[in-house]
Amino acid sequence: MADPVPILLMVRELNLGGTERQLAEMAKALDRSRFAPHVGCFRPSGLRGDELRAAGVPIVQFHVPSMASIRGAFEIARYVRDRGIRLVHTFDTPANLYGLPAARMAGTAVVVSSQRVDRGLWPGAVRHALRVTDHLVDGVVVNCEFLRRRLSDEEKVPAGMIHLCYNGIDTGAFHARRGARPAALREALLVIGVVCGLRPEKDLATLLAAFARVRGSVPDMRLAIVGSGPCLAGLEEQARVLEIAPQCVFEPATPHVAEWLRAIDIFVLPSLSEALSNALMEAMSCGCCVVASRAGGNPELVSHGESGMLFEARDEAGLAAILRELACDPALRSALASRAVHKIQQQFTLAAAARRLGEIYAALLPEH
Repeated sequence: MADPVPILLMVRELNLGGTERQLAEMAKALDRSRFAPHVGCFRPSGLRGDELRAAGVPIVQFHVPSMASIRGAFEIARYVRDRGIRLVHTFDTPANLYGLPAARMAGTAVVVSSQRVDRGLWPGAVRHALRVTDHLVDGVVVNCEFLRRRLSDEEKVPAGMIHLCYNGIDTGAFHARRGARPAALREALLVIGVVCGLRPEKDLATLLAAFARVRGSVPDMRLAIVGSGPCLAGLEEQARVLEIAPQCVFEPATPHVAEWLRAIDIFVLPSLSEALSNALMEAMSCGCCVVASRAGGNPELVSHGESGMLFEARDEAGLAAILRELACDPALRSALASRAVHKIQQQFTLAAAARRLGEIYAALLPEH
């Protein structure tokens, strides 16, 4: 049998974040008889770095103090040549913009980029730079059909260069076996909530406004907002203005995501822009009844009335109507949650994602 092929997976940092988690999980789950993964980053400390080291995955830090620095580019090219790296896969936008040209400069490896968010979220200069990288790669990996269509139709990337690999969830860590709620929610009879970055595109203001409409539907309802980000102060002020602050729990970003998800009965993701949401997948796997906007890849995860409920983005009244129905119908919540768990277990596991990514790599490596 041939020796495993050395490959380099690259990301800016190895701390909290959906992309960082996906890279770490793929590096650990890829078939080691076929691939020998290395991980490259600009900032090596953090939770994912610890996980990778424990799994025996080599980590290399490239010194990139700014995107204008050239030292790190030479380090990347040298590492690729010296370690016999046959394929480089960049996972996030900083790695796409900086690491990808450097890897191409080495001249010895297949180069693959990732598109994991809608490019419409980036400023025009970044979008232009990403379009330049589209001409440097041998393939682009996307995590949902929505992004495949966007790249093909709007960015004019040739369809044959775009490869779909859905995200995968660790169903051992994200499972539906519920325990006691966190202390802040211990007295709640029904919890509506979300776990995500508190950024403008998540449109959590619509969730707060909808909750204000339905807070009296059943006794002792709570709204849990778990995460950190630039919108926190505005959301806290909105809760005060809507007079729902006593029913709201704001919890900073936490590594204990699964425990908080298992405390939420109805998980709501009201995003204006989304690719394939790790947060939504994790909520489904943890047995939440999920509600999501019809944005990006959300409808690829949530089949309306089957594995959850969908509403139009920014439709506060529509979301409130769904929340009221679910709050008052425990049997419906339970049925939707059960089918959501089954969908994740059947289609979106880490094993399935790693198998598909391995197929993409093998197809791009000539000898495979």
